[in-house]
Amino acid sequence: MAAKVGGFSKAADLLQLSQPSVSLQIQSLEEELKARLFTRNGPKISLTEAGKTLLELAQPLVEQMDSLPTRFAARHKPEVSAEINIAAGEASILYLLPKIVEKFRQRYPNIHIRLHNVSGKSGIEAIRNGEVDFAVGPVSDVPADILYKQAYRFVPVLIMPFGHPLTAVEDISLHHITQYDLILPPKHLNTWRIVEDVFQKHQLRYKGSLEAWSWEIIKKYVELGLGISIVTSVSLTGNEKLVAKPLSKYFPDYYYGVTMKRKGMLSLPAKNFIELIDPSFFQSSF
Repeated sequence: MAAKVGGFSKAADLLQLSQPSVSLQIQSLEEELKARLFTRNGPKISLTEAGKTLLELAQPLVEQMDSLPTRFAARHKPEVSAEINIAAGEASILYLLPKIVEKFRQRYPNIHIRLHNVSGKSGIEAIRNGEVDFAVGPVSDVPADILYKQAYRFVPVLIMPFGHPLTAVEDISLHHITQYDLILPPKHLNTWRIVEDVFQKHQLRYKGSLEAWSWEIIKKYVELGLGISIVTSVSLTGNEKLVAKPLSKYFPDYYYGVTMKRKGMLSLPAKNFIELIDPSFFQSSF
């Protein structure tokens, strides 16, 4: 951990140890191996060549020790399945996770997956309370006790039914949109707040004709010609009977990622699932 985060104090915080304890363990290890493992430069440290060699040898051993309880249970009681709990919003559950869950189930058929349909602050609270192992989705404000890493980027788009007048407009402006009924999600959701902020910034008023909770419902009502909507490209599968045009000129891109506790250990099944989302997730020092 010290090699990963580049400091004894950071390593101590993540391992829930004192900084002197970590320093003493490193010193003891260097004395035992008769090799200098780190170069110290004040609070910053870096691995020596000997340290790099030891890390390369130790990493697979550490990973095997971390996975020992899971592997033992799989051998000793194969009928007992482990479980991972994932917090995610509707968009993540419907559009991001299905293929990942399918791949995970093929590799680990004895692991039970529970999807908790919560997002935003509710997802972070579920992580803190130990109700879920991690969360998948967007995060606007990352608390100090939480780790978040982006994995997906999506663009904002305007969706319209076939034959709508705006489908023929090459460069759609906010003024164009104000002329038509707009279908949006509820006001407490982040998407509504972003739309509201952008129109207020440009001193424009839009026609909010309909409010719908689900992206699938919004798309269906747009297909029926009951209005147009501004959605994230994550919600588009390519099978919809509608026209989509990007609005990146006015609205920010949307980022989805993985959220977990800064302190605490994930189970091996949870790590395996996250690595299907982002193979480099645990290689980052955040």
